Amino acid sequence: MEYALGAVAALVTIVLVARFAPKLGVAAPLILIVVGTLFSFVPFAPSIEVDPEWILVGVLPPLLYSAAVNVPLMDFRRNLKAITGLSVVLVILSTAVSGYLLYLIFPDLNLAAAFALGAVISPPDAVAATSIGKRVGLPGRLVTMLEGESLVNDASALVLLRSAIAATAGAVSFWGVVGDFLFAVVVAIGVGIVIGFATVAVRSHLDNPVLTTSISFAVPFIAYLPAEELGASGVLSVVVAGLVTGHRSATRFTAQDRISERLNWRTVQFILENGVFLLIGTEVATLVAEVENDDLGVGSAVLIGLLMTVVLIVVRFAFMVPLIGILRRDARRARVRGVYLDQALDRLRDVPAQDARTRERASRIGRMLARRRADVDSLTAEGLGWRGGVVLGWAGMRGVVTLAAAQTLPRDLPYRPQLILVAVTVAIATLLLQGGTLPALVSRLGITGASAERERADLAALLDEISSTGLATVSDTALEGEEPVDPAILERVRSESVLRAAAVRDTGEDGGPHDVYVRLRRRVIEAERAALIEARSLGVHRSRSLTDAEHLLDQEEARLFRRDSRH
Repeated sequence: MEYALGAVAALVTIVLVARFAPKLGVAAPLILIVVGTLFSFVPFAPSIEVDPEWILVGVLPPLLYSAAVNVPLMDFRRNLKAITGLSVVLVILSTAVSGYLLYLIFPDLNLAAAFALGAVISPPDAVAATSIGKRVGLPGRLVTMLEGESLVNDASALVLLRSAIAATAGAVSFWGVVGDFLFAVVVAIGVGIVIGFATVAVRSHLDNPVLTTSISFAVPFIAYLPAEELGASGVLSVVVAGLVTGHRSATRFTAQDRISERLNWRTVQFILENGVFLLIGTEVATLVAEVENDDLGVGSAVLIGLLMTVVLIVVRFAFMVPLIGILRRDARRARVRGVYLDQALDRLRDVPAQDARTRERASRIGRMLARRRADVDSLTAEGLGWRGGVVLGWAGMRGVVTLAAAQTLPRDLPYRPQLILVAVTVAIATLLLQGGTLPALVSRLGITGASAERERADLAALLDEISSTGLATVSDTALEGEEPVDPAILERVRSESVLRAAAVRDTGEDGGPHDVYVRLRRRVIEAERAALIEARSLGVHRSRSLTDAEHLLDQEEARLFRRDSRH
């Protein structure tokens, strides 16, 4: 009964905080940490201590999956160099620097154990990035980098942690760590790809949104568990499976499947991510009590945690200097490459199409060149300067992975309670300091995403593009093999494609005006969706516009399905 009451109280608290946080001008996760911390010190409050396995296995996979399915694969690919640098190189660097300092600070701590805690506090958290970073109106490329980093760096940190813990017993060598890391990454990617394709194939044949969404709740664990059993990174496998699922959902799932999955996963993500922040606060009193019973006091552990926070921020900003330099160099090279691509496209247009085979080959080459030209446009239009580097440097909040991983440290490790409190201090300090001031920093630097006018213009251009393709499928005379269509119905089909007008009002028996209208409208939507998928493959339009257009098509197709099922 206590657990049930606690769960209800937590859920009500989460909803209330999320409802009133915007009016206070403070992100809900930050308020939840404070509320949880205050609750933990209330007299007679129950001591809350959650097994870290519940977080690492039960909470982290669905959180990572729900974030990964919403990251456009096109954006992830375009920013792969930056994401790899932030999620792998920076994690290794942060682990080495912070771990060595901890080794110097704690006299009885060996180097391997110090690196283990360094790996714990090194990765910025996926929950923190998605809960705070996206709310401050950052440009799309910065958001993609932060999301991509937070999705992948957990795998890097947890693999390093596992190797460091093994090294505390003298079980591994340097090259053993390198081999373990590469094995964990390669196998995880393979498992994630296989699970992603396999589950999408199975779900696409269920033909029932409830069943499809139900299976989607199991996909994160289906990807996580086999990878872990093979000794690979389960979290990376989940991310890859999520990216594959999100990319293929546009072609393999129905509109009803996508709408149902989006709504249900949004609810799950909201509860889990905010629940984790509340949980962070409720465990503070327990940790403080454990440290008070040891030689090194609470104050010393908190000060060390604050020192590590400063060190991690400095290391992150130092890493931004070469990273931004490399990205700006890539943007300059992209401008030069763009000129050559334009010349190649011009030459291709001048090549005479002699036969069908030549036209098909020219079409494939043209699509490849157009895709590369769109990549160039993305790199040059959203190039990163020093202001973007400052935001990336300040957006390194820690959270759920840091806390859960800290509690997996061996029980016989010297200073274990203090090390866990150090990790908790780093997590809370970065969330309150960096997370709390990030909106003000973004505003002060004048960094904004695309204007509302630009986004509307891009979305309108995309809708015009796919609508023209859809309308081309509507004959002026008849549906294939049937009697001529009422001109009024044809005009209505055309006008709804252009204006996205209100709900269908026609009714009638099978074969009547409503039936003809629905069949024509579905034909148009199918063609529009094919054109949208083609536009996505080329990458000419903004990812947000592509997503918004897909949602519009899904809503209209679902509306037609519901009305048609009643006739």
